[in-house]
Amino acid sequence: MYDKKVIRRRRAALAVLLGLSLILLTAYFGESPSGVLHGVQRGAQQVLAPVESGASKAFKPFSDLFNWVGDAFGAKGQNKKLKKELAATRAQLAAAQSALRENQQLRAMVGLPRRPGFPQGTNPVAARVIARSPTDWYSTISIDKGSSDGIHPDQPVVTGDGLVGKIESATHGTAQVTLITDASSAVSAQIMPDGSSGILRPAVGDPSDLQLDFIQKGRQIKKGQAVVTSGFQSSGLQSLFPRGIPIGRVRTANPSEIQTYQRVHVQAYADFGRFDYVQVLTARPPGVQAASVGVGP
Repeated sequence: MYDKKVIRRRRAALAVLLGLSLILLTAYFGESPSGVLHGVQRGAQQVLAPVESGASKAFKPFSDLFNWVGDAFGAKGQNKKLKKELAATRAQLAAAQSALRENQQLRAMVGLPRRPGFPQGTNPVAARVIARSPTDWYSTISIDKGSSDGIHPDQPVVTGDGLVGKIESATHGTAQVTLITDASSAVSAQIMPDGSSGILRPAVGDPSDLQLDFIQKGRQIKKGQAVVTSGFQSSGLQSLFPRGIPIGRVRTANPSEIQTYQRVHVQAYADFGRFDYVQVLTARPPGVQAASVGVGP
């Protein structure tokens, strides 16, 4: 235990120091700026100024380091926040663009049957594309409607732009579509308005190049003319595709490719790599439909 005398001496010294401090403060604030205590203060500042300046310079790197570390942590946190906000904005933008694209496709499909010459009474069933063939040719797709929705093999499949293929097979809830860009595809088609008919197939090695063969030479085929399904009927045989479904426009005609006939290159209306919705024409139109010039988009 501490000696009581030592404790009393320390308390006495503390009391004396407090008293002197009070006296000096009272005297300092009571005297004029030219007084003794103010002069002592100015002298002490002059003496200690170099020491203070040197200490400030010596500790400045450490101060800057601490400030940099604090700013770095603050910037890192702010960066994470900005990244989250940017990711959320991108997701919202992607969702908005997807919704706009889907809306445009659905509106186009609704408007397709209203075009002049399009076959009526086909009972279209809308479906969503759920899978595509894993090749660069986009030869087949799968849709989310099947036999329970009235979908069966060989029924035509269209988008808002025009013909894209036919049903190859169907299960209860899904179906597979063979596109007209597939090597096995062949569509009876005609050029409007003169009615020149032929068979439309994809070019070997280039499915984007649709070729309309067996067009008689001498026919004046012009770039931009509409190409539609011909929907022929002969001796009990009937085309899978009813007459008047838009396919595309004439890109070029080359009479020299085949001796007896001329070959017409067709640019399809549909973009086979970008559509998300289709319509399956589940019923055949009653009677024979007349094709019209106004079938293009």
